[in-house]
Amino acid sequence: MKLTTAEEQLMQYIWKRDKIVLKDLIDSYSDPKPAKTTVATTVKKLIDKGFVGYDEIGNTRLYFAIVKKENYFSKQMKNMIKHFFDNSTSQFASFFAKEATLTKDELQKLRDLIDDELKNK
Repeated sequence: MKLTTAEEQLMQYIWKRDKIVLKDLIDSYSDPKPAKTTVATTVKKLIDKGFVGYDEIGNTRLYFAIVKKENYFSKQMKNMIKHFFDNSTSQFASFFAKEATLTKDELQKLRDLIDDELKNK
C-alpha cells in the first residue's frame, strides 16, 4: 500500500523511535510545525492502514510502527522497478549507476556489495 507524502514523512519520525507520543511527533517537524489535529488525523490514517499501532498508558498513547521501514521501502522499490523499468532490475541498476551522483568511492562500495551478493548465490 502506497502512503501519501505526509504519511511517509510521519512514518519516518515513527521509524526512528521505538515508541513515540503525539507531542514528540509534532516536535519532530521543523518550523512551522503542523497543527496537532493535522498530525493526529495523519496518525489515525496510518493506524487505519495498519502501519501504526499504539499502547495506551493512562490518557497517553504511545505510537509504534507495525510495518518495518525496510519492508515498506522494499515493496515501493519493487513497484517502481516494475512500473518504470519494465520489471528489469538490471535496467534500474544501469539507470541508478548512470544518473545518481555517486562518487568513485560510492560506486566501488556498490560494486563490492554486488560482488558479495554474487559470491553468496
